[in-house]
Amino acid sequence: MSWWCTGIRWKGERPAIGWLGEGRGERSSVLAYGQQLAFVARGERHCLGVRRAGKRTACPTGATVPARTGNAQCPECARLDRSFSVAADTNAADPRTYRVYLAWFGPGLVKVGITAEERGPARLLEQGAVTWTWLGRGPLMATRRTEELLRAALGVPDRIAYARKRAVRAQLPPASERAREAAELHARAAALPGWPESLERLPCDIADHAGPFGLDGLPPSVRVITHMVPGGIVAGRLAGAAGPDLHLADGLVVDTRLLAGWELRAPEGEPVTAVPVVEVPDITPATGQDGLF
Repeated sequence: MSWWCTGIRWKGERPAIGWLGEGRGERSSVLAYGQQLAFVARGERHCLGVRRAGKRTACPTGATVPARTGNAQCPECARLDRSFSVAADTNAADPRTYRVYLAWFGPGLVKVGITAEERGPARLLEQGAVTWTWLGRGPLMATRRTEELLRAALGVPDRIAYARKRAVRAQLPPASERAREAAELHARAAALPGWPESLERLPCDIADHAGPFGLDGLPPSVRVITHMVPGGIVAGRLAGAAGPDLHLADGLVVDTRLLAGWELRAPEGEPVTAVPVVEVPDITPATGQDGLF
């Protein structure tokens, strides 16, 4: 029986690797920091189809996808996925309550965004937010308008590249400094005029993911996988995880978006990492947002 990796999921505040088995649905393997990881890729990378409302529809053609792309979907499935998506602004009639959040990833790396209230902090874990707080809650379009208002007024983006997040993750300031920066931005946001009347403002309540991510003592990121290849092996001790990234004790970062769509098996013998990698660039922590746009 073959199981294809679907990437990382966050179950509560613990990372897990998702799996898709043909005719057997999905399952996940919860990870623990300090455990040894070892897997080898087999065959080709396949499209994982479309997952919506907790259910996955298989790719009708069983298409293969390029190894270097972060999305394990063929063009047709990707188009179908985006045809009814809040993120792509193609599902404006979603009746659920949404929340606006402020997320801090590193010095000067701050963004605002929205997430369905029923998901709780899952979106913040998926994005690798180190420190964060809610800003408001309300109907989808009200939270969208608030997101745009805050982005323009505070000069923060709606997304930050994962490369920038991982480059600063092992050299963050103390939790008190992170909380202070987030709280100051929350205060600035709360003081702005023009918030939609249908949006309920929420008080500043700083949360920190250093514990769930295993950031204390996290080794500096030295190398990152560029893509998997048939027969490629990854092996090492898991030191931490944030967003889609697994951090190994030797400084290797595994972006699990690149694992999605591959059949992964346990390698034989004493495995040693053998996949294409590049050095993680030395990015000096930003003092502002200017370089992010």
